[in-house]
Parts: sequence; structure tokens; C-alpha cells
Amino acid sequence: MHPPSPEAVDPRSIVAQAPMRPRQILAIAMCVLLNALDGFDVLAISFASPGIAADWGIDRAALGVVLSMELIGMAAGSFVLGPLADRIGRKPTALASLALMAAGMFGAAQAQGIWQLATLRLATGLGIGGMLACTNAMVAEYANARWRKVAISVMASGYPVGAIAGGAFVSAFVLDEGWRHVFSFGAIVSAAMLPLVFLLVPESVEFLLQRARPDGLRRVNRALAGLGHDGVAALPPAVGSAQAKASLARLFAADLRRSTVLLTLAYFCHVMTFYYILKWIPKIVVDMGYAPSSAGGVLVFANVGGLLGSLLLGALTLRLGLRPLMIGVLALASALVINFGRGAVDLSGLSWAAASAGFFTNAGMVAFYPLIAQSFPAEARAGGTGFVIGVGRGGAALGPVVAGFLFTGGLGLLAVSAAMALGSLLALCAIAALREVPTSSR
Repeated sequence: MHPPSPEAVDPRSIVAQAPMRPRQILAIAMCVLLNALDGFDVLAISFASPGIAADWGIDRAALGVVLSMELIGMAAGSFVLGPLADRIGRKPTALASLALMAAGMFGAAQAQGIWQLATLRLATGLGIGGMLACTNAMVAEYANARWRKVAISVMASGYPVGAIAGGAFVSAFVLDEGWRHVFSFGAIVSAAMLPLVFLLVPESVEFLLQRARPDGLRRVNRALAGLGHDGVAALPPAVGSAQAKASLARLFAADLRRSTVLLTLAYFCHVMTFYYILKWIPKIVVDMGYAPSSAGGVLVFANVGGLLGSLLLGALTLRLGLRPLMIGVLALASALVINFGRGAVDLSGLSWAAASAGFFTNAGMVAFYPLIAQSFPAEARAGGTGFVIGVGRGGAALGPVVAGFLFTGGLGLLAVSAAMALGSLLALCAIAALREVPTSSR
């Protein structure tokens, strides 16, 4: 650990104002990897769905329910574990979430029936939801002020990276061996991440400063050292004197109520569109007569587009405001989802349509994370993120189910896609009504 500085300095200003250190970049990179793991774990059921439907003879409506189970779990995990991260810490909550993900994936590989699989996917989703709330808060609190929006956007881009890397590996080496191997692969990778997170990811300095403990100075200096910064000789007088309590009431206080409601509504609506594309692509492509491995390839294309969209959005946040940027992205997302619904005459055309839809739907998802992080103060950041994502993930769970029933009801691909694209348009309206967040509340 570095020796303490001779003067008492607010540790938050050290992290916010000093240049980024290699240890900060490493900690953020670990959060990117965790989000990549989330991306693979969420889409594992999409890669496996054609094989599951063939083996167990389930129809599209039932499959839509199974596709949504981990999304329901994600909603509950974000809602419950997000506030927990504001109480016990980002790091222990992230480790618990990761262990739950590994256990759920291992169990899914052994499932003997559709409801058993659905229950295990629900458990996996609980861990993923908790991890999403943690990593968003962690990256916001690890990065300095200059690079915070970019760091959060890069973290969010880990999601399509995980889907691309995992999907390419699964399509090439795993899927032909059977759908159960997809979950086994996810379980192994999740378990391998546990010691890495324990060793390389420090606790958040901002979180520690919200907690009045006798060993608070030692904990803060250890966290600063974990980010590559010198320690401090003493904590600022105001820090630790009053323990801020994140609660549901805080999120609906006068200064946060409008942001909480509009962000939750916008996220809910857009994720319906986002997960319609990600969850149904493999089954749609297989029903067109292509092999499951080819369907996985189309889903990888969608996530390649999503990765490019998220990286471009991250770069644009350095020069453009988030709200106008999101409004344009959400409008294009709706249009490109409808375009995907027009279908294509061959696999190449389907891949490009999926990639273009993925580009804008994922860019819209990525933009939410820095917007959420800057909309809540530190003592409510993980809880606020958890609430918005948790309630909003209800839209994620609803999207595949609604699409499944629309398909079963006889609607074609274009009609279903047009209906699901409305989610992004509604999100656009909510973001347009959002006010600029005062600097003092960030």
C-alpha cells in the first residue's frame, strides 16, 4: 500500500480528478469481463433453444416463457441485490451474484424437464441482475470524472462481446455436441471468474465513505491502493458522520422522483424491443430451414452489430449530450427492428438485418447505463440502478413472451417485429421528457 499523503484529502476527489491509473483500468476491465459473462449467460438459452424445442417438443408459446425466465430473475436480482450492494458493499454482492450464476448454469446443464430448466434459469437470472447493478455502480466509482461516461459505455459493451465470443465458440465447438454443453461452458467460465474478482477488484471508495466504521480509514486506503492511488492521512470531517441510507423512499424523493419514473419506463419499454431480437433470432432462423449452428451465427452477427453500436456511442458521448444522442438511437432502433421483420431471401441478408438492428438496439441499451449512473447520488447509485434495471427488466421478460404469443396467434414476422418495435419509440418519448440532472445530485 502507498504511504498516506500528509494532508487530509477527500478520497473521492483523488479518484475523480487524478489521471487514470493502471489499477483503475484493470478494475474496470474486470467489470467489462463480468458484463461479458452476463452477455453469454443471458443468451445461452437462445443458443440452446432450438435443441431444447426439438428434444422436448415444446411449442413457441412455452418456449417464449422459458426464454424469459432468467429475465424475470434478472429483474428480481437487480431489485433485491442492487440495494444490498449499497448496504454491504459492491464487491461481496458481486461475488455472491457470480457464485449464483455459476450454480444456475451448472444446474441447467443437468435439467431433466422444462420446468426444472425454467427454475434454474430463474436462479441464474437472479445472479445476473445483481451483477448488472453492481458493475454499473463500480465502474462509475472506479473511473475518474473525465472518463466516467466512456468507461460505463465500455463496460456495457462487454455484454455483446460476451455474446459474440461465447456465441462463436459455442457455434463452432459446443452446439453440435448438444445444447447441455452450452450451459456447462457457462458454468465453468463463471466459476473461474470468482478468484479473479476476489483478487483484482477492490471495494468502491465512494461506498466505503458512506459507512461509519472504526476501521474506515484503513478500508478507504486499501481501496485507494487497489486503484493505484496513495492513501490519505484522515477522512474528511463530514464523511462517516451520517450514514446515508439508500431506500425506495429516497428514489422517490422530490429531487429523484421524475428521473426514477422516466428512466424506469424508458428502460422497460426499450428492453422489450432489445430482447425480442436477441431471444427470438435463433428460433426464427431455424424455422426458416437453417441449421442451429447457422442460427447461432446470425445471433453472433446481431451482437457484432451491437458491439459496434456500443463502442460508437461511447465515443460520441465525449462530444454529444446523452439525451439527444439516445433519442436518435432509439428512433433508428425501432426502424431497424421493423426492417428485420421484412425477412430476407438468404442467410447473409438475415445476418445483415440482424446486425443493423443489433447496432441500434444495443447502442440504446448502452446509453442507459451512464444516464442511470449520473442520475443518482453515490448513496443511492446501486439501489437506483437496481430499481431501474429491476423493474425495467420486467419489459425484458415480457418481450419474448409477448412475441411468442403473437407468433402462436398467427401473426407473421413483419407484424410481430412492428409490434415489438413500439417499445423503443415509447422509450424515446420518456427520455425526451427527462430533465437534465443537476450537477449536485450526481
